[in-house]
Amino acid sequence: MDREFLTDLFADFGPVTIRKMFSGYGISADGVNFALALRAGLFFRADEMTIPDFEAEGSKPFQYQTRARTVMVNSYWELPARLFDDSTELAQWARAALAAARRAKVKKQPKAKKAAAKKSAAKKRLTKNAAKTTAGPVDKATRAPRLAERKRKRRSRV
Repeated sequence: MDREFLTDLFADFGPVTIRKMFSGYGISADGVNFALALRAGLFFRADEMTIPDFEAEGSKPFQYQTRARTVMVNSYWELPARLFDDSTELAQWARAALAAARRAKVKKQPKAKKAAAKKSAAKKRLTKNAAKTTAGPVDKATRAPRLAERKRKRRSRV
């Protein structure tokens, strides 16, 4: 599938962005990727709400081979071949795939916030530790009692 064919295919759906991805193209609308056009075919984003429609059509999830095993990607399902001839129904399936992609994006956002919070906490620790180490030179005579004090505190926690 080439870029021109994909643009014509999604004409009834609306404007799409087609970008090189893997061995084919990633298709997105409004900044949300909802389809993959690969050598193996055209795959739409799916979730628990749309997978039954794909199963009813006899479609299968996207899968690829590694050296060790076959990997099944259950979030992208092959578009039924009959839809290539019916652009209005294909547009309906594309809207459903876009909705599934948006639902998946909403589910991922809390994880991103957690990662940002962890990063912020780590940054604070680094700043705090840097302040301790830049307090000035410490000779061995003053360091030994501090280390002994830390060890005592650790033992008392346990």
